[in-house]
Amino acid sequence: MNFTRWSARLPGTQRRAAARAEHTVSPDRRGDGSVPTARGEQLTDDTQRVPAVDELPVRDVLDRVPALVALVHGPDHRIAYVNDAYTAAFGERPVGEPARKGLPELDELGLLPLLDQVLRSSKSRTVKSRKTPGGRSYTFTCTPVDASEDKDGGVLVFAVDVTDHAEAAERLRASERGQRETAVTLQRSLLPQELEEPDDLRIAATYQPGGTEAAVGGDWYDVITLGGGRTALVIGDVMGRGVRAAAVMGQLRTAVRAYARLDLPPHEVLQLLDGLAAEIDANQIATCVYAVHDPNEGRLVYASAGHLPILVRDDSGIVLRADEPTGPPLGTGGWMHASGSVPLGPGSTAVLYTDGLVERRDQDLDEGIAALSRALAGATGTPQVVCDRLVRSAGVTADHDDDVAVLVLQHPARTGADSDLFRNAALELLGGVEAAPRARAFASGVLTSWRFPTELHDLGVLAASELVANSLQHGTPPMRLRLRRTDRRLIVEVTDGDDHLPRRRRAEPADEAGRGIAIVATIASSWGSRRTPGGGKAVWCEFALPRTT
Repeated sequence: MNFTRWSARLPGTQRRAAARAEHTVSPDRRGDGSVPTARGEQLTDDTQRVPAVDELPVRDVLDRVPALVALVHGPDHRIAYVNDAYTAAFGERPVGEPARKGLPELDELGLLPLLDQVLRSSKSRTVKSRKTPGGRSYTFTCTPVDASEDKDGGVLVFAVDVTDHAEAAERLRASERGQRETAVTLQRSLLPQELEEPDDLRIAATYQPGGTEAAVGGDWYDVITLGGGRTALVIGDVMGRGVRAAAVMGQLRTAVRAYARLDLPPHEVLQLLDGLAAEIDANQIATCVYAVHDPNEGRLVYASAGHLPILVRDDSGIVLRADEPTGPPLGTGGWMHASGSVPLGPGSTAVLYTDGLVERRDQDLDEGIAALSRALAGATGTPQVVCDRLVRSAGVTADHDDDVAVLVLQHPARTGADSDLFRNAALELLGGVEAAPRARAFASGVLTSWRFPTELHDLGVLAASELVANSLQHGTPPMRLRLRRTDRRLIVEVTDGDDHLPRRRRAEPADEAGRGIAIVATIASSWGSRRTPGGGKAVWCEFALPRTT
């Protein structure tokens, strides 16, 4: 093998030599006003002449290069040359051996097919940061060369040690993975560990963090039982990524649960949440839907702060889209939110979700919502089954590029023996001295027909009597007494036209009034009050049913 021929034909050698010959200027050459070159001024007979690059033996140059250099030729890539750095890294390599046998490290790195490709295409190829069996990482560049008289082509393999860069990159990736795991752990710890289970609804939810290349976001959901048979459902999305978004999400979720205990209308809850979001971080934007289900009304009352519309499939399979009303995201301020409603009767299924489920880079958002609507129309089964099917139909996988949160709720259509466990009875009261006796007689008859034990029957009648008496004294007509039973509890509720909410107070021994609410709070499992949309109020209490009932 004539190595001189190979070196003379390395790419660019002839071009560089011609360029230097064309532009070389003699040290003696002078132009008008020109300044002699520094080399020309210092060159004497005693000075050792510095050889030109073209006069340096290529082998000497390559042997001194700290990078790994190997030269192979022919279709089986026989070894023509390896430099000292290559030998130091992988040991002696016999000249003339084919690469598959003589350069096993290239075979283990999967570079032999690359040598074939370079030889066929006559184009250079580079592979970055391949880790060798010895633990070092190199970036390999394979360059075609014309080397011999018989036109037997070859490939110059040039490898640069990038171990430090690779290790730094791996440390960075490990740090990012650690931060992501911290954010995911924080996110999951701030989400409900177990969903509350309302009497009248069946609920399931799922949260899927973004893939390994995406920082976790601030998607969240919650289910809050309000008492009196009512349930609040919440879903939201804090814009941004990482621990900061998860922390803001946790603060908003905690605040929603606190505001929900006030039993306010949905738009008033969002109004309070909007002010809090601005205080937490004026630059942090979040969207949210807050909805309340009352089984007595058969509707889902909701308010939206820039969030995606709720989808509801009725018992006939038709999907409704609750678009309006909606306001700007939380934290923008200066907006009066409003509540809307959508029917949610027996047999209906509702879906609340975040944008990761329907938003794609190559698809309009409305198209994603329409696709979700079609998937919901055909999704049957339990809430968890529906939830899983919707996620699969949207193509959400482990490497999805955004967080996804989905909340599915069903209002079951109960028949047969199951329907006997869910009953309602109501009595309109016009006021007057006969209202209290009528209320007691009505409650006694209903609770007897529901076959409650004597003790629970008597407590229910007493609670109905005290709540009606409180409404007669402090409220205004129209008044209504409503009794409701579920498979878990008895609920007694009285509504009237006055919006002043009662409070429990300590009655003095000489007081003739003020003991009604205290009595109810003592005998019932829980009690509460709220303002109703028409300007009045509702006061309720509930009793847990014995397990045998």
